[in-house]
Amino acid sequence: MFTGIIEEIGTVAEIRRGAASCVLTVRAKKVLEDVHIGDSIAVNGVCLTVCRTDGSTFAADVMPETMRRTTLGTLVPGSRVDLERAMAADGRFGGHIVSGHIDGTGTVRSLTREDNAVWVTIHADASLLRYIVVKGSIAIDGISLTVARVTADSFAVSVIPHTAGETILLEHRPGDRVNLECDIVAKYVERLMGGRTSGGGVTEALLAENGFL
Repeated sequence: MFTGIIEEIGTVAEIRRGAASCVLTVRAKKVLEDVHIGDSIAVNGVCLTVCRTDGSTFAADVMPETMRRTTLGTLVPGSRVDLERAMAADGRFGGHIVSGHIDGTGTVRSLTREDNAVWVTIHADASLLRYIVVKGSIAIDGISLTVARVTADSFAVSVIPHTAGETILLEHRPGDRVNLECDIVAKYVERLMGGRTSGGGVTEALLAENGFL
């Protein structure tokens, strides 16, 4: 499990591609301080298992399903990536529950500055937007963020200077794809309700009607 608080920005050192998979090697420092074979590290929000490390890099196998569902297939040597180790049992829970299992990808629509913050608007499919609510949590490339706006085909977050400086989020440009992981709580609520959402997703009215509010 992760929290969505990025620990450092790493750099892709090598990608060895198979027919539909790859072995990804990432150069890093902080996340390698206590790394062991078999540990989990989130790369742009994707939970990967360390299969090799030499003290300055780690390598992970990326299966075809992960390549299909995420943006890892677009990486090239030199690409910068957000990195986070799995949460330690005695650590602070600074973000929200992030599993590292990507629900799908979105497309950056715009980046607009407002004083000290930057609004980032992401286009996403309806299958993802059904779980995204104003003031709820979303992980974009593994970054824990609070949703500030939602429309019929997009959502937006407001990014503070600290987040901008510690992640690759504002390095994206309109048209770039990003990994999205929706708040797992919304998905569990929908599942517990046995799909009784009438195609409208999890709404405040639906939660109240079924005793969650």
